[in-house]
Amino acid sequence: MTAPRGVPSSITRMGLYEPFNLQVARGQIACHKTLFKFGSNPVVDAALETVWSQGGIYVYPSAASVMKVSSSSNNDTALGTGARTVTVSGLDANYNELSEVVTLNGQTEVLTTNSFIRVFRSFVNTAGSGDTAAGDIYVGVGVVTAGVPATVYAKIPLGANQTLMTVWTVPAGYTAYIDAGTFSAAGANTNHSVKGQLCFRPFGGVMRVGAELSLANGFAQFDFEYPISFPEKTDIESRAIALSGSGFYVTSTFDLIYIKNDSQTP
Repeated sequence: MTAPRGVPSSITRMGLYEPFNLQVARGQIACHKTLFKFGSNPVVDAALETVWSQGGIYVYPSAASVMKVSSSSNNDTALGTGARTVTVSGLDANYNELSEVVTLNGQTEVLTTNSFIRVFRSFVNTAGSGDTAAGDIYVGVGVVTAGVPATVYAKIPLGANQTLMTVWTVPAGYTAYIDAGTFSAAGANTNHSVKGQLCFRPFGGVMRVGAELSLANGFAQFDFEYPISFPEKTDIESRAIALSGSGFYVTSTFDLIYIKNDSQTP
């Protein structure tokens, strides 16, 4: 493959070798993309929850919808001191990747131009003199009250300028391969423990557990010598539940590569 214009080629030139994963990250391998997904849930108790900053079990849209983007603070607006524009990323009605930049209007919702069937990332692009968002920023549908939509699909928590949600869906025409992931939990008592799950739902199916581990206060990692594959349109997320104790702060990540299927044109 010829390196994209403006990207210095370093693939086995002059006897030198560059690792395959770095070549992919540099965009030198056609039809391959990488993803590092990360999230947190600030309060995990004795009920299973998705690892995302809104808390509770994540509910996926049943159909593509125009999204409402709003903030809990009226300082997050086009001329405000807080966040001014955000990017919303996800999938369109055909499960193709889609991103859109939205200019905020404080607690009043702004509609996206496009319809999304999945929203799995949003982040602040520009801000005023505060150089950060002034409130929590939401992407969702339904009635918006004080900047919070009735149904939330993504949340940028105050201070992060980025969604913290270990939730992702494989785009149409791709297969994803997860080779590693992590969980961490912090609570008041080191004798208490949390169960973490890597879950997935094949298109048209039900959510299943793909890997599971338990940990007390601390950190745990799973590595797959042979990466787990997930076909197009599969929903993937991390979940956690307190086995004993309550009020855990839980984080999770998963690391993957997704590759265009052979039948797809580059």
